[in-house]
Amino acid sequence: MKITRTGVMLAAALTANAGIIGSAYAEVSPQEAAKLGKELTCVGAEQAGNAAGTIPPYTGKYLGEVPGWNHVKFSGDQPVDPYASEKPILVITAQNMSQYEAHLTEGQKALLKKYPTTYKMNVYPGHRDFRYPDYVCRRAMQNALTAKLVNDGLGIEGLGQVPFPIPKNGMEVLWNHQLPARAYTEEKISDLASVLPNGSIGWGRAHARNLSQANSPTVEPKTEDKVQAMSYNTTLKPARDNGVISIAHEPYNFATESRQAWAYSPSTRRVRQMPGYGYDQPMIGTNGTMTVDEDRLFNGAPERYTWKLIGKREIYSPANAFKPNAGNIKYADMLTPNHPNPEFMRYELRRVWVVEADLKEGYRHVYGKRVLFIDEDTWNAVMADNYDARGQLWKHAMINYYYHPDMSGWQAGSQFFMDLNSGQYTGYGMTNEAKKGPILNESKFTPDMYTSDAARAIGR
Repeated sequence: MKITRTGVMLAAALTANAGIIGSAYAEVSPQEAAKLGKELTCVGAEQAGNAAGTIPPYTGKYLGEVPGWNHVKFSGDQPVDPYASEKPILVITAQNMSQYEAHLTEGQKALLKKYPTTYKMNVYPGHRDFRYPDYVCRRAMQNALTAKLVNDGLGIEGLGQVPFPIPKNGMEVLWNHQLPARAYTEEKISDLASVLPNGSIGWGRAHARNLSQANSPTVEPKTEDKVQAMSYNTTLKPARDNGVISIAHEPYNFATESRQAWAYSPSTRRVRQMPGYGYDQPMIGTNGTMTVDEDRLFNGAPERYTWKLIGKREIYSPANAFKPNAGNIKYADMLTPNHPNPEFMRYELRRVWVVEADLKEGYRHVYGKRVLFIDEDTWNAVMADNYDARGQLWKHAMINYYYHPDMSGWQAGSQFFMDLNSGQYTGYGMTNEAKKGPILNESKFTPDMYTSDAARAIGR
């Protein structure tokens, strides 16, 4: 199957200035905002398919349901693949990748070259069948007319959900990724696997209880409320970290407020504040294989990088990833050496926004450059290529998102971070063998659960 490259790129002048953000703004004209819900989806994606017919038009025909998944709300049942009967329309291998390299990231190409006998990409028919609730659309329209960047892009003013549905620069696209429409409350027990090249695995497990005020279905998420989200994570594995609790508050403006974080240690029965928590600090419970700001491919304060909008591209991306998150998938089958088993991965040709982050002079981070690939339909980063301080490609990462009826939106499932140098990789956020899958938007968490006193009460 021949795929033509459309190369949908923004104007050169825009790209050249994408990393330069003034102290404020970015609202669009009423005429431009009127495209939302018409030629654009309500959150800003192109409604039409591509000219080649290899990306379908948006239908949004399902709201709060997934065909074949008889989901009971808040039950924690595992996802069922509505496209299970489909077969790949294309298999990309090291042998034929040159025909499709215009639609591959540098990390994908590196994996194909490094593991020519085991790594491949199964590409399936594209689907754009699921939609967001009306309140998400209404907030996106309001933000298009009123939301703005402040403090050189370190903060925003507006409603805390899809702030820039018609973005004009890299920082706006990044904030859409930081504040997409996702779960208001999330509870899950998930597994982490650090897979060595010989196939041996170091395990981690965590119990997450998250509250994202930015995604309340009933209360308008105004940025003047200062806090966009709170997290409460209890480490269950490895044994040496069992019982460690971390609590964090995420602000809307990283220039005026910093991320607040506390940790409870069961060995000392003390709670300590963690100043500067984030960036490239090792994530608790991951055996040092992930940085704090790698969860969801990037999170936290953006000030260490210059964010440049490269444009929009058609890329083979993980999409409609019900299969790799299903409860009938066993880790022993999925977690093969060097990379996850390709037979469980699903790729589709998708339009993605490409944003490049270059480490600023005088700042420190283990990644000198990061390239994020952000899905136009959801504003979630679905892949990242990360480079070391010398500019050498180091890691390729991906997230398997799937539509979840609990919230009528896209849930981050399994994440994989593949080290192209060592051959080791990390599987993160996996729930396949958990007793329950994620429970979303049950709305049973309250802000008073996310305080240092709440953590301290555990040790009493």
